[in-house]
Amino acid sequence: MKEFDRQKHFLMDVFKSQAYIPMKKKDLEILLDVEKDKREEFAQVLKELVEEGQVEITKRGKYQIAENRPKFVKLKDHRSKKPTKAETSIRKQSLNEVARKANKPSNKDVEPDIIGRFISHKDGYGFIEVEGSEEDYFVGRDNTGFAMQDDTVAAVLTFGAPGKRQEAKVIRIITHGFSDVVGTYEKNPSFGFVVADSNKLDRDIFIPAGKDMGAVSGHKVVCHIEDYGDDSHKPEGVITEIIGHKNDPGVDIMSIVKSFGIDTEFSDKVLKQATNVAKPVSEADMAGRNDIREKVVITIDGEDTKDIDDGVSLEMDGENYILGVHIADVTNYVQESSALDVEALKRGTSVYLADRVIPMLPHTLSNGMCSLNEGEDRLALSCIMKFSPKGELIDHDICESVINSNHRMTYTDVYAIMTGDEATRNRYADISEMVDNMYKLSQILRAKRKKRGAIDFDFPETHILIDENGKVAGLVPYERNDAHKLIEDFMLAANETVAEHFSLMESPFVYRVHGAPDPEKIQGLARFLGACGYSLKGNKDSIHPKEIQKMLESLAGHEDEAVITKMTLRSMQQAKYDTECKGHFGLAAEYYCHFTSPIRRYPDLQIHRIIKDHLRGRMNERKISHYESILPQVAMETSKLERRAEECEREVDKLKIVQYMRQYIGQQFEGSISSITGWGMYVELENTVEGLVHVSTLYDDHYDFIEENLTLVGERTGRTFKLGQPVTVILDSVDENARTIDFVLEEFQRF
Repeated sequence: MKEFDRQKHFLMDVFKSQAYIPMKKKDLEILLDVEKDKREEFAQVLKELVEEGQVEITKRGKYQIAENRPKFVKLKDHRSKKPTKAETSIRKQSLNEVARKANKPSNKDVEPDIIGRFISHKDGYGFIEVEGSEEDYFVGRDNTGFAMQDDTVAAVLTFGAPGKRQEAKVIRIITHGFSDVVGTYEKNPSFGFVVADSNKLDRDIFIPAGKDMGAVSGHKVVCHIEDYGDDSHKPEGVITEIIGHKNDPGVDIMSIVKSFGIDTEFSDKVLKQATNVAKPVSEADMAGRNDIREKVVITIDGEDTKDIDDGVSLEMDGENYILGVHIADVTNYVQESSALDVEALKRGTSVYLADRVIPMLPHTLSNGMCSLNEGEDRLALSCIMKFSPKGELIDHDICESVINSNHRMTYTDVYAIMTGDEATRNRYADISEMVDNMYKLSQILRAKRKKRGAIDFDFPETHILIDENGKVAGLVPYERNDAHKLIEDFMLAANETVAEHFSLMESPFVYRVHGAPDPEKIQGLARFLGACGYSLKGNKDSIHPKEIQKMLESLAGHEDEAVITKMTLRSMQQAKYDTECKGHFGLAAEYYCHFTSPIRRYPDLQIHRIIKDHLRGRMNERKISHYESILPQVAMETSKLERRAEECEREVDKLKIVQYMRQYIGQQFEGSISSITGWGMYVELENTVEGLVHVSTLYDDHYDFIEENLTLVGERTGRTFKLGQPVTVILDSVDENARTIDFVLEEFQRF
């Protein structure tokens, strides 16, 4: 019976997983979602695995891999004869060993009230998220059962007073959420231990002698946990990688990268394949493509950009604008299911850090044959769009092409041309008029997008300057001028055009979707605005982006503008990838996708394959079926990998800002309150650095957090702290491990 054997193979994979903790049949049924009418069959599968000697049962009735199981045992048909003694031999584990691995033996037979994901806090307590439940459950530091971040736990409810958060107690850990930890190694004469970088793991990891890879004290390492420990034993692990000494340049950033599981090196196989395919463009490569090398094409990027994947061109047809957006044809070099493709999907995106870029593709391609370098023939996918003087799309063509970039332009130079700098205009006399027309079209497209309701969250950004020793040399504002907006406008136009084209064809595709905000969050935003003297018009249950746009425009120049803009952004959903065209709320666009960056984003690469299959007449039933089967997983995985990259980038920035601010401890700064919580208020300085003024440092009164209008109000004095309020603070301390900054109000520094 193939299905029976398949279940046995599946269960063996579960038991062999490093995250699996021995558990009873009932717990396994909960973990694996075994339906009631399937439980008898499930019990039979477990029974046969025990009889074959593959699995054993502990004295507490828990299933685990048999320590002395046969190395080669053919899974027999469940109707066969009774197994031999050798096949049924079961190792009886000692009660102490069972208890040690099970965490809390006294709780093992207790029926759980909830099962969910554990979220730990650096102060020792945590929360349990239960799927389908709107609220999470608070877990006190004495009730965590040594659960760690992302563990799946079973818990009982312990508190439920009216109006109070429900509390819970972890009674057992079902599966652990992670098995690898980055930390600092400390060596003792006969053993060592790792102090985890993450505050979410507050216990040292014991490293037995011989399992340290020769690490010395101070080394940053990756440690694989082999035993998660309990109340009388530390977790135990083995060093699998030495990142470098904690004081070496770049090791701090690399430690964060490793903690997110991001690969920084490519395998020899992938590198060799990249070298083999990165051949100069030949006549054979150009066959069947539109040869537009005579067309004036320019690229516009930052001064330091190496992976140039988009070029633009513009011609006039009477009053109409013919805009060309030319994107590197990466799929010509990265074939589906090749080693390069598998690696690119595993990474999902390039990661842009303060001092380096971790590319999705090897530099041979990303900075070489796939980069639209000036004066070099390059294969591309071009989206040629004809716009009326009012910005209406009259016609378009999507084609495979060959281009040759005339100029590698920077935002600085293009902005100088746009603003009439004569020296720059003379230097680029051959394209100055084209840039002028591009500027006009850019403004037309932006105005049209604004008219339909697109929201522009234009926050000031900080650029972190890193020197050759990995130290922060300074924080400078990131300049975003009309040249940046021009490229943004043109890329948005191409992305919308391509998405609409293939949506109307009803082709399998990957869209970039941004859902409407949750009505409860919009209602919360409306209440907050009302408390601040503002209003948000429109139906709160089905808000249109134009209403949000109008509200934000009405705040222009007001002291509350920055704070309310941030609050509005927090009420939005996250954009993601999807196989259904559900529209983009923030852009007020019915159709949208990511077509313009296949060097650094896998969804763009996937879209290019689909486009080329259509252009070459290969989109038959087999291809359609193929894409329909793989695209949902591609969309889901790349959305997750995008979140991972963003979190990693954010953590690196926080670390570098903390390191930079250390030198200013004790100094005074002017700032404004950017966020308020029950534990205090966050203050943002003019250089965008943000830190916490903890409520415990407000010595003049006891302050209550008023959630309705996000204020802190003194019980006795009535003194109120609100969002956007200017304050003077003293930098009190920084914590590099936690990547936090603490301020105190200047008036309370003497305390």
